[in-house]
Amino acid sequence: MHIAVIGSGYVGLVTGACFAEFGVDVACVDVDSEKIARLNRGDSPIYEPGLDSLIRKNLQAGRLTFTTDVAGAIKQSLVIFIAVGTPPLADGSADLTFVDEVARTLAQHLDGYKVIVTKSTVPVGTGKRLINLIKTQQDKPTEFSVVSNPEFLREGAAIGDFMRPDRVVIGGADPEAIAIMRDLYRPLYLIQTPFVITSLEGAELIKYAANAFLATKISFINEIANLCEKVGCDVHDVAMALGMDRRIGPKFLHAGPGFGGSCFPKDTAALSKIGQQFSSPTKIVDAVIKVNREQRLSMIPKIERLAGGLAKKRVAVLGLAFKPETNDMRDAPSVDIINGLVERGATVIAYDPIAAEEARQLLPEIELAASEYEAVADADVLVFLTEWNQFRALDMERIRKSMKTPRIADLRNIYDPVSIREMGFEYVGVGR
Repeated sequence: MHIAVIGSGYVGLVTGACFAEFGVDVACVDVDSEKIARLNRGDSPIYEPGLDSLIRKNLQAGRLTFTTDVAGAIKQSLVIFIAVGTPPLADGSADLTFVDEVARTLAQHLDGYKVIVTKSTVPVGTGKRLINLIKTQQDKPTEFSVVSNPEFLREGAAIGDFMRPDRVVIGGADPEAIAIMRDLYRPLYLIQTPFVITSLEGAELIKYAANAFLATKISFINEIANLCEKVGCDVHDVAMALGMDRRIGPKFLHAGPGFGGSCFPKDTAALSKIGQQFSSPTKIVDAVIKVNREQRLSMIPKIERLAGGLAKKRVAVLGLAFKPETNDMRDAPSVDIINGLVERGATVIAYDPIAAEEARQLLPEIELAASEYEAVADADVLVFLTEWNQFRALDMERIRKSMKTPRIADLRNIYDPVSIREMGFEYVGVGR
């Protein structure tokens, strides 16, 4: 089977490379000729563990190609995935400009029956919008079907999530299109992956509901962490006991500075707008958004109190990406927190193993160190903002001696408070 993936960003690249690994012939399409040239050299423009090797392997095997020729890719493919960006507008709703552009292009080049699949996260009603747009833009009526097949890829673990998913969601009304999608995902039947077949609207809403629920768990445990600080107990104990309840589960119960990245902030805001559009307010989701915003901002006075004021203080920050194993800094808590520190007069020296280039664009006022130990030299306070594995076993004695004053704001609760305090550090965590 030949498929095309329009959009070679994070979702498009992972989708294309993984389908090629399944043995499918895949053409990944993008308008950025420099990106396509780079990909054809086997060089991924995004950091995702395992993606580079998967691209090179399938390029060499001839199953994966990268091109700017959208018309050619459409004509040779039975299934066409739309994996372009749907960034938030100023009001929080999803911007469908790129999706609409793809729909118009498809209308011009359809030459036979195709299955058009929305892989991008799109609002409820987008599938029907695509059907109407393509039909009205076609010069010559051509049969096609529209299917929703949302992705559930975690940055830093996307290859495994695609190859061994919890479920595959397919939304549509055409039995032929659904059968084609089942065939495309046939390798997953070997590992007994559950399939959820639903309507277009059902599949579109499932993606938003899933992300909003996970975001809710994060905001909930952060509220409990703040309460733990007031009553004098440890949120780790509370979260552990909660997670042992099989109805709740242990994941996404890690207190910290709030969620960030390209999905949770965008999708909760978009779901809130969808609720407004259909006169069904999402009161819990709205509260989650508010709690998350307040959580990240509350980290600034926490650091300020620990440092005894921030004016003219040197603050070392370890971790800038919104989570480990990615260079993604979109809506990362680090950006708001560091900007708050700088506004209060601090000098910030930061280190992240992967996200330095992104930080230069988003945080031009900070200094970037070449290592953890360079960052902490002569610092008044050390702040952990991303829980990279390499930060979990640092030489804390070396760090204590290197700092001007041994103070740690552990906003990811990486270290044990008792042990760190016994080593001579002043320490604050989240909910501890």
